[in-house]
Formats: sequence, structure tokens, C-alpha cells
Amino acid sequence: MAEVPRPEIRPRDLLVHVKAAGINRADILQRSGAYGNQSFGESNLLGLELAGEVVGVGSEVDDVSIGERVMAIVGGGAYAEFARVDRDMALRLPDNVSFVEGAAIMESFVTAVEAVSHLGGIRQGQTVLIHGAAGGVGSACVQVARALGAVVYATANASRLADVGEIGAATVIDYRADDFESVVASLTDHGGVDAVIDFVGGDYLPRNLRSLRPGGTLVQVGLLSGQHDTSMPLNLLLHNHLRLVGTVMKSRGVDEKRAMVRRFSEGFLPLFVSGGLKPLVDRVFPLERAADAHRSVERGGGFGKVVLAVN
Repeated sequence: MAEVPRPEIRPRDLLVHVKAAGINRADILQRSGAYGNQSFGESNLLGLELAGEVVGVGSEVDDVSIGERVMAIVGGGAYAEFARVDRDMALRLPDNVSFVEGAAIMESFVTAVEAVSHLGGIRQGQTVLIHGAAGGVGSACVQVARALGAVVYATANASRLADVGEIGAATVIDYRADDFESVVASLTDHGGVDAVIDFVGGDYLPRNLRSLRPGGTLVQVGLLSGQHDTSMPLNLLLHNHLRLVGTVMKSRGVDEKRAMVRRFSEGFLPLFVSGGLKPLVDRVFPLERAADAHRSVERGGGFGKVVLAVN
């Protein structure tokens, strides 16, 4: 823990007294040096999402008041008592959502809406396979797909099968005990699913492509396998006119992030009030135990997000 200067806000910024911050795998990658010296424009401090109370408003912000509760995506700086937030990447926290719950929403659900709805194009009655469905973003993807009226097939470890089923998956596959490609083929009578949302990569890539119907879409959100290079059945990609789309939020420009937040806000934020979507918090650590929080995420096996309680 260290004392650093309080952030100075720009005309379109909010200054937020942080109450809770979500842990993301991008934080772990940044901590381990994967991004070099990149701060992505905001702060060298860790932390990409937060919830808290507005204590300062920029000169060009006229629709947010001091004292309001918000949740937001930031380009770093969430692991701190105060954070600078772009107004267009902050949303009012629903009255029925706590600060800790709010810190588990933005990165996970904004990414989920982007992957499942905007890029995956999932609609009512379609089928989607979601890997890593017990994780923070994976569980959000399951909920978003179910809210869209899709039939969800998911993979998770054995201890989380029932949890993933309870949030909307029609079938949950134990990825260690069963071959998801064979299970999906059986479930779809060898027709394939409309979309696959994958966080693993590596040798999942050819299996994912073989699990898609002709014209289907694979959205690659992460590389938990650690394998950056892998083989691809290009003949299948061409013959079945498949789409492979990669996405990651951290490296996107500010205008793209604002658009992602807007799509989430307009189409899905009201569902947190009605109960159609819910934040999933696995464990909460105080800020001074951020290292333990990272270790918890690295071990895996949880259900939902790990959150830091800042104040």
C-alpha cells in the first residue's frame, strides 16, 4: 500500500471515491508484465472496473451530481481510494445493487454483451456454446445469452455444473470428463451451434470450429490456455463460411469502449433491476490483500467475480 497523488479530473471526467473494484485477468497479465509499460491512457495503477460515489464532476458534465452512486470501466486506476472516470464509461448503480455487486458488473457484462449479442449475433431460439462458464465473464455470457432467448450449452469444471445450470445453461459439460465437441454434436444432431464464445484458445480452436453450424460464428475472448499459436482447419472455415472474431476490451480505443458501454446500458442494464440479470460475486478481499485476490483468480475454480473492497 502506498500514498499517491489524487487524480486530476478533466472536463468530461468524474472523480469517484472507490468503494469496490473488480479483479480481471487483464490485471494479472499487467502485473506480470505482459503489457510492458502500457497504461492505456489513464493510470499506471491496476484495476479496470469499479463502483463508488461521485465526489467530483468535470466542468463539461451536467448530468451527474456529487453523491451519486456509479459503476464504471476505467483504463487503470481502480485499485485505489479515488479514481478518475470518463463520464461516458460510467453508469448509475441501480438502487438494488450494492457497491461490491456493482464492481462485478461492468467488465464482465459489457464484454458479454459485446461477445454474445453484438459480435456473436445471438437471437431468440438460437444455440450457443460458452466455455469457462463459471468465470466472471463466462457466467455473464450465459446470463446474457439466456436473456436473449438462446439455448445455452456451457463448459465448466465438475464442481460448478449445477451453478452454471442455475443461471440459465440448458446443458453443462464437464470439460475434464467429457469431450465437448462430441456432446455438442449429439445435442444438435450433428448440426452444430450458431455461435461459440471461447476464453481458452489453443487446441479448443479446431474443436470449436467443428462445433459450429455452417455460417456460424466463433468469438474468441481470451487465451487461458496460454497457447498463442495453434492449428486451424482452414478448409472447414472456408467450406462452412464460418466467422472467427477476436475481441478484448483493454486494448480498445476510448470511443470503442464508450460504444460498448452504451450498448450494454441501452439493452441490458434494466435487467439488473428486474432480476433478469444478476452480478455474481465469488469472493471479496480488502484492498490490502490484493495479492491474495490475484492468487484466488489464478487458482480458478470459483463462480463469478473476485472483488476488492476498497473502503
